[in-house]
Formats: sequence, C-alpha cells, structure tokens
Amino acid sequence: MSPTLLLVAGTAAIFVAILMALLAVGAPNSDRPNAARSLAMLDAFTNAPKQIRDELDPGFRQRVADPFLGRLTGLGRRLTPADNTSRLRAKLDAAGNPAGWTTDRITALKAGGFATGLMLSLLVCLVIGLSLMPTLAISIAFSLAGYLAPNLWLYQKAYERREITQVALPDALDLLTISVEAGLGFDAALAHVAKNTQGPLADEFARVLQEMQLGAGRSEAMRALGERSTLPELRGFVTSMVQADAFGIPVGRVLRVQAVEMRTKRRQRAEEKAQKVPVKILFPLIFCILPVLFISVMGPGVITMLDAFAGSVN
Repeated sequence: MSPTLLLVAGTAAIFVAILMALLAVGAPNSDRPNAARSLAMLDAFTNAPKQIRDELDPGFRQRVADPFLGRLTGLGRRLTPADNTSRLRAKLDAAGNPAGWTTDRITALKAGGFATGLMLSLLVCLVIGLSLMPTLAISIAFSLAGYLAPNLWLYQKAYERREITQVALPDALDLLTISVEAGLGFDAALAHVAKNTQGPLADEFARVLQEMQLGAGRSEAMRALGERSTLPELRGFVTSMVQADAFGIPVGRVLRVQAVEMRTKRRQRAEEKAQKVPVKILFPLIFCILPVLFISVMGPGVITMLDAFAGSVN
C-alpha cells in the first residue's frame, strides 16, 4: 500500500475517533432531560394509589387470561345450543352457585376442554402411531369428554347438594314447626332455622328471606325456592306452603303434616336402602368372597389327594 493511502486512512480514522468521542460525550447531555422525565414518571407511578396503579399496569389476568377466556366464551357459544345460558343457570342454581362460576366461565371451560381433549388425543395418537380410524375415534371421545367435563362437575355438585338437603330437611321442618307453634311467625321461624342450622338448606332459607327483604312476596320467594331445587320433597313442601298462604290455612297445621310426612319418607328411604343391601352384596360375595373361601377350605384337601394319587401311581 502506498504512503499516500496510508496517510488518508490514518486521517480518516482520526476523524472517526474524534466524532465518536464527541457523540459519546454529548449523548448523556442530550438524554439527561429524558432520563429525568422517566425518573419523575416512575416516582409518580410508585407513589400513586393502588387503583390508579392497577389501571395503568394491569396484571396477567387482565392482559392475558380475561381476553383468552373471552375468546373461549365466543367459541363455546358457537358450539352450544341457543338455550345453553338458561340451562346452565338452572344447573348453577341446583349446584348452589359456586363462587366464581358463571355461565360465561362454564361456556369458556367447555370450549377449552373440547380443544384440549382434541389436541391431546391427536398428540397421543401421533406418538403411538395409530391409523386413521382409531385416531378419529379417540379424538372424538376425548373431545366430547373435555366438552362435557364442566357439566359432569356441575351434576356432581348438584347431586351432593341434593343428598345433603334431603338428609337435613326433616330436622329443619321439625325445628320450623316447633318455632311456629311456640308463637313465632313463619318469617321469623324461617330466619331462626336459617340461623341455627348449616348446609345448603339453611342457605336456601336465607336466600328466601333476602328475596323477601328485597321486596318479593312470600309466595313468590317460595316458588323461586322450588324452581331452584330438584328435590321432590322440598318442592312438595314449597307447594304446600304456597297453597296454605293462598287459601288462608293455618301454617302450624301444614308444617305439622309436612314434618310427619318427611319423617315417614326418611324412614322409608332407610328401609329401602336396607332392603337393597343383600342384592348389592350378592356379586362381591359370588366373585370375591366365595372363591377365596373355597380355596382356603378345599385347597389343603385337594393338595393331599393329589399327593396320594401321585404316590399310588409311582
């Protein structure tokens, strides 16, 4: 390389180095107002009230979870019939309206379960290496299982709540009858039962009182209780009380009859379950207990006979 080119390259390098040094020195001065402004905004955000901080900086649920659930809800509404909301509302009432569970959430869970079951089944079938027809059958089965899983959970909750209510209803009616015959009005007696008992039935009585305090009539609140419940005994009690209120029949007499009837039905249910025990125990007895008993009793004799036959043959 010639000395001229070396001189030009060196001079250019010197100018570039000087330019970079000037930029490096001047950059902090130019960014200093922006940095001060950013620090001021950060300090203001830190000292702001919690409500303002939540609005300016939403959490993971507001940024990701809620929009995702909204899309799943839209997908679930496309996959479900038009009257799905009313039916889900009835199932939620029967299950006791669990905290945080709404019709939109159940719809989103059904869509999410359908998609999850479909993807997992396809992934498992691809890993195993199944053919087209088994893959299709397994995918349909897993997708339907994921789609129906929220409904099955609601059914189980409603069944458990119904069983607990059925057990507690006779004792609650006895307490209600005693309270009315002691001189309390029906509303006060209902409040007494709701306060001194626990469980789903107490919650339903408390809800009836709340609806009455909000302006609903007694008959209307009791009819709403019957519509929410799937227990025939409770519906019969509600019907009797509504008719007694409509025709002016003494409430104490109706409650006494209902309490006697509920105790009779409870005894009949106990007798029915006792009658079912021999039938239920028959199959475990035949397939589990008797074979073991035969082996324990006849096994040593069979072994002795085989040894005797083997000795005689030798």
